Amino acid sequence: MAAYARTLREKRKAAKLSQEELAFRTDLSMSYISFLETCRRQPTLTVMDAICRQLGVSLTEFVAEVERAAAEGR
Repeated sequence: MAAYARTLREKRKAAKLSQEELAFRTDLSMSYISFLETCRRQPTLTVMDAICRQLGVSLTEFVAEVERAAAEGR
């Protein structure tokens, strides 16, 4: 989960989106986005897909990046 949280934060910042803007675009709460980025919640596939769409990456690409980050220990 830590690799997911870091990757989400990195992708969101690279897309120049605030947590508030990402929350608005995905119809989620800002606190939920914050919880995802701090490992306090685990997303469903539906939520992950909605987030990835707004970040401009496919779910497959995102998961592959999370797996790379986890394998590298970051």
